[in-house]
Amino acid sequence: MTITVERTAASTEITLLRLATAGSVDDGKSTLVGRLLHDSKSVLSDQLKSISRTGTPDLALLTDGLRAEREQGITIDVAYRYFATPRRRFVLADTPGHVQYTRNMVTGASTAELTIVLVDARHGIVEQTRRHAAIAALLRVPHVVLAVNKMDLVGYAEKAFAAVADEFTAYATRLGVPAVTAIPVSALHGDNVVEAGTHMDWYEGPTVLEHLETVPSGHGPTVRLARLPVQYVIRPQTSEHPDYRGYAGQIAAGSFHVGQEVTVLPSGRTTTVAGIDVLGESVGRARAPQSVSLRLADQVDVSRGDLIAPAASAPRVTQDIRAMVCQVADRPLLPGARVLLKHGARTVTAMVRDIASRLALDSLALHPAPGSLVTNEIGHVVIRTAEALPIDDYADCRRTGSFLLIDPADGSTLAAGMAGRAFAERAGGPRTPHDERDGAR
Repeated sequence: MTITVERTAASTEITLLRLATAGSVDDGKSTLVGRLLHDSKSVLSDQLKSISRTGTPDLALLTDGLRAEREQGITIDVAYRYFATPRRRFVLADTPGHVQYTRNMVTGASTAELTIVLVDARHGIVEQTRRHAAIAALLRVPHVVLAVNKMDLVGYAEKAFAAVADEFTAYATRLGVPAVTAIPVSALHGDNVVEAGTHMDWYEGPTVLEHLETVPSGHGPTVRLARLPVQYVIRPQTSEHPDYRGYAGQIAAGSFHVGQEVTVLPSGRTTTVAGIDVLGESVGRARAPQSVSLRLADQVDVSRGDLIAPAASAPRVTQDIRAMVCQVADRPLLPGARVLLKHGARTVTAMVRDIASRLALDSLALHPAPGSLVTNEIGHVVIRTAEALPIDDYADCRRTGSFLLIDPADGSTLAAGMAGRAFAERAGGPRTPHDERDGAR
């Protein structure tokens, strides 16, 4: 995501990075975030005073805002924090470490371009570390940072850091994570968070903040697909603009330009872009993540929930969706369940045809026909929708390849889904009867 700010006659581009923290209980996520905010001078003096108990600030309290979090010394809900340096702006989601709050980690990482996975140097890789790494891989988070924390409690030993980094990197590679940046840190004392410190001369890499400032943005204009989910149809019908009809929304990926041939889905009607309006001004081109209003050359029936895409690279329109899902509800997801599927601005009725397999986080094997998915489990499902939807593989476009399954009775979220089989194939899962009949997507 890119924000352009006019400072002088020449424009300076300031990038925005969305990141999330993850890790097991007491690995020090909230302390790391607090240290990052404190040492980057992003904490107001009254905030600093409010978290000081015995003269020394408890940095974890900068993100643990709920009363239960402060009483128990744990993180329960996702805490969002906003800070900036001269080089970049950040939106940070501090997610819980408890197994029962894994679904909150899914929420925090779903829009992240980078995930920091914390590991206690004393304990190494644990089950929750593997779960969070699997979720980061499933959600296609472009960049993963391994922060080996509490190095002060292992004597700042390089050997202890290397053992954890090697084990995690091997596991992440099996998940299909393209690269892992491992950084040894002591969040309590500030080593390698913002400043390098003096205790780990053997480490020559960047600090956490230096890496956050320089890592490439994962959702830039280089995305090859262009997608505009329509959120609103603008018909002012004023004397000044009697015939104006614009289709408004936030560009999910890629860019659009005037004269481009596009297709409106699911109808399949083809037309060209006659104009693009951004903040009331006409422009020749717009790109993600700008919010725009497209004007089309022909009178095409376009409604909220439709998708506008280039005619040459439009997504498939289908009623059969196979996907990996993370079950977030307290009750299990069962084959035959009738649900609502929310894809972008459109919600349709659907049925879970099959739960083909469940992911085992220890071995990364896919166990066939589990019968159900319970809270925090990840599995491969096959869904049939009542109406055809234009849906991408999640690997191609995160925004238009993701969806939610909702309980039609009470409106609660049952599962978060990512269309496609890429993760299952990387995990080495078996092919199912549905795959043999219909072909893997």
